[in-house]
Amino acid sequence: MQIDPVCGMQVDERNAQYKTEYKGKTYYFCAPGCKKAFESEPEKYLKGGPVGMGGEGRKPWWKFW
Repeated sequence: MQIDPVCGMQVDERNAQYKTEYKGKTYYFCAPGCKKAFESEPEKYLKGGPVGMGGEGRKPWWKFW
């Protein structure tokens, strides 16, 4: 299992529909919105960690779609 770097959900990399490569590493996503968010600002998510599963000032996971 992998962790979606945008929302923090677990993703089974064997069955993942949404994935992208960045700097030689493959990242897996639970939904197209998370993939799109990551591709637009990958360093934001790599430095700050998943932001979609709550926390002050953070976007709820369902708003990424």
